[in-house]
Amino acid sequence: MKSFYLPRAANLILLTAMPSALFSQSSRADLKKPNILVILSDDMGYSDIGCFGSEIKTPNLDRLANNGIRFTQFYNTARCSPSRASLLTGLYPHEANMGNLASENYTEPGYGDDLSKNSVTLAHILKKAGYATYMTGKWHIAKDISPKGNKENWPLQRGFDRYFGTLNGSGSYYDPGTLISNNTFVPPGKNFYYTDAISDTTVKFIRQHPKDKPFFFYVAYTAAHWPLHAPEKEVAKYKGKYDIGWDSLRVLRFNKLKKLGIISNNCVLSKRSVEVPAWKDEPLKAWQVRRMQVYAAMIDVMDQGIGRIISALEEKGELDNTVIFFMQDNGGCAEPQGSDQPEIPPTADQLVLKPTSYDSINLSKKPIYTRDGRFVRSGRGVMAGDANAWMAYGPEWANVSNTPYRMYKQYVHQGGIASPLIVHWPEGIVKKGLITRQLSHLIDIVPTCLEITGVQYPTIFDNNAIQPLEGISLIPALKNQNTKREFLFWEHSANRAIRIGDWKLVARVKNQKRFTPADENVWELYDLDKDPSETNDLAARFPERVKEMAAKWEAEALRTKAKPWPWNTSEKIKVKSE
Repeated sequence: MKSFYLPRAANLILLTAMPSALFSQSSRADLKKPNILVILSDDMGYSDIGCFGSEIKTPNLDRLANNGIRFTQFYNTARCSPSRASLLTGLYPHEANMGNLASENYTEPGYGDDLSKNSVTLAHILKKAGYATYMTGKWHIAKDISPKGNKENWPLQRGFDRYFGTLNGSGSYYDPGTLISNNTFVPPGKNFYYTDAISDTTVKFIRQHPKDKPFFFYVAYTAAHWPLHAPEKEVAKYKGKYDIGWDSLRVLRFNKLKKLGIISNNCVLSKRSVEVPAWKDEPLKAWQVRRMQVYAAMIDVMDQGIGRIISALEEKGELDNTVIFFMQDNGGCAEPQGSDQPEIPPTADQLVLKPTSYDSINLSKKPIYTRDGRFVRSGRGVMAGDANAWMAYGPEWANVSNTPYRMYKQYVHQGGIASPLIVHWPEGIVKKGLITRQLSHLIDIVPTCLEITGVQYPTIFDNNAIQPLEGISLIPALKNQNTKREFLFWEHSANRAIRIGDWKLVARVKNQKRFTPADENVWELYDLDKDPSETNDLAARFPERVKEMAAKWEAEALRTKAKPWPWNTSEKIKVKSE
């Protein structure tokens, strides 16, 4: 894959001058503007869906891939809030004021963690152009999420006509916190499961949508973010599937990735993470197997919902004229959420049932009791799946999710930032089933959608000066042509990376958000053409290249407001986990 340079200003001129008729099918005078459907999943790894190497049943995503295009070198920003900001604005996250998490309280430029008024969402742009705009699912790019707080960065205030979902970053799938309809907090109701609620509300909005107007729909699933919650009938489908353990499963996924053509013959399977024991040495195998069964079921349920969404589009006669994007917000998540400590038995008081009315609203991230009064438990040995368990799948299975790569969410090595991208558009993609290695990123979704719809990107919006787009249009890749870009840049919690062509310079800090002089010169250098899984560090062999790329990273960090870092000078906040 070759890299080409296209200046940002020139790119903007090209983008805003583009006509809406991009493909031969679009030459019909009566063809209405295409609908846009963006689907984002949460905390899933590179190989977690079937068409990217997984054993998990995802026939609906596989269908989209087989009739669309798969991007194998697509990137996110390593964390949920930054990725959502980049996806909706076409900017690097710090430029959108979302350098870390929406729940934090920094004051430095780039780290206000409340979506900037100098950024404009794709929803607002398309709404001004006559599109209906809908969203379901996780928002997580507004700092104030209290019922009586400032709503200016809630979905409706940032361009969406209708919204159903949660404002915060995580929560129970049976009793999620901050669940709202439009601007109003609502209780979940009986037999509630959040993934199904997102899917079913999406279907409802599509069915209610008027035929004479195009729509933009953003569906942001929380699957498969912790806690591990899934209906038992779905978990049962994966009985026995994970008894082989993580070592064997990584090999199976790696081989399938190669067979599918997703990874090249140059790729090798990275070593098991150092914090993960060999499967043969794991003492709690039944507990570990259960965690992965539930994780798989969560993805399975999401895919079933995507199938219902596809069916709704078909019922309306809109599938062929809808551009569908599917991607992920970061890599597999190694955050333990209590799973690294032994289970602590509940006290007698905790075992006393304390039922909550379904008319009440849970605003907390983690409930103390379930709706039927059971104490919510976590810790090593607590079986995942039900509402009274609070569990993650840990680095052991996250290492599988990120096959063939290493590292995890929050890091900018491949395991933290590599994501599948599927694009499906029957009226706009001629070569179906294509696999492309064109370098691409979340920042490219906005300019791609604007070129598809023929809508111009504004320089002023609501009397605010709007920053120029960072992304490029992926239309050439949809037409099986080369895209043109100079580089891609990453920063998260002082972990750093830049990619220029096939060369990637990357570094991680010893302690997140604590950059010290010892972290300054720990750069690693990889040739991703020859070494896609970052196993052969070439920094010592090419010190001049390291120096040049590090200087480029530093310049971009200052330009995009990734620096100055807010945590270098003082302890300004108590760090919160999402």
